[in-house]
Amino acid sequence: MEITQRSLSLLVLCFLLIGTMLVSGQSANKVRATYHNYNPQNINYDYNRASVYCATYDANKPYSFRSKYGWTAFCGPQGPRGRDSCGKCLRVTNTATGAQRTVRIVDQCSNGGLDLDVNVFNQLDTNGAGYQAGHLTVNYVFVNCGD
Repeated sequence: MEITQRSLSLLVLCFLLIGTMLVSGQSANKVRATYHNYNPQNINYDYNRASVYCATYDANKPYSFRSKYGWTAFCGPQGPRGRDSCGKCLRVTNTATGAQRTVRIVDQCSNGGLDLDVNVFNQLDTNGAGYQAGHLTVNYVFVNCGD
């Protein structure tokens, strides 16, 4: 069987697409999201001042990297853990309202979901129900940060 250049190109393209989906397609539904008072805007988005887990790996990244997205701690049911999660981005959707935000993982948590910066939490909690309950129910998917 002769493999043409076009066939080979299509095969390579298929492998690239599948690989991209496997890397960026990790997601979870109906995850508990609480809030944490990181307030990074008040500390110049300084990972060391915030004492976040990812400071060891990302504190020396440029300001544009640290401030591009809201912050979250990550301990969700799907996705990388520890150092491998640092700097990754999630698109988080409030299941009750459909409000969405992209966040950067800067820390770890232990609640089995996300611990969003209070500012992000408030942006997602468009109906106030999450604040009253003390948590939101969200879906998340890992996305390219565009860095």
